Amino acid sequence: MSRNAAVTEEKILDLAEKMIRDNGYNGFSFREIASGIGVKSSSVHYYFPAKSDLGVKVANRYSERFMDALGDPADAPKTAEAVLNKVHGLFVSALQKDGQMCLCGVLAAETPGLPVDVAMEAKAFFDRVTKWLVVSLSRTDWGKGRPEDDLQAQALSTLALLEGGMMVARVQGRPDLLASMKPQLAD
Repeated sequence: MSRNAAVTEEKILDLAEKMIRDNGYNGFSFREIASGIGVKSSSVHYYFPAKSDLGVKVANRYSERFMDALGDPADAPKTAEAVLNKVHGLFVSALQKDGQMCLCGVLAAETPGLPVDVAMEAKAFFDRVTKWLVVSLSRTDWGKGRPEDDLQAQALSTLALLEGGMMVARVQGRPDLLASMKPQLAD
């Protein structure tokens, strides 16, 4: 792929991500993407033949960036509280930076109306973050010796709080609210 083509593809992905995070998967068209970056609609179709191809790529790219920000679970913080704070911080930063929802949270809310491959990519995000949390928590004093089911429940409740907290903060027009919604460890 030429440098110009790579730049165009990145512009398409960036705008599609913003539009999905703002308006949902069904809240944009290829025509709007094309207009937003100054190309013909056929150019968008050149890179992504179907909208689902674009949705999958956007969700995958978002997941990769999020996982890169989390890092290797072997390098995760040493305490369970710090592990939860790291994930919490990423969600807070994302919402405060641009006021937008987690891309995969938006897609998860729309799952019944999504193409299967896009829904599966959103699910993969949650599976990956859950696994990161489980592995990271299992290495802490709090998590050592706990059953896998307990670690899984803690990971899922943490994600539920953060995704739900993003929705509440956004609908209230107060991105700062999410900062006060700190995940708590189960006893």
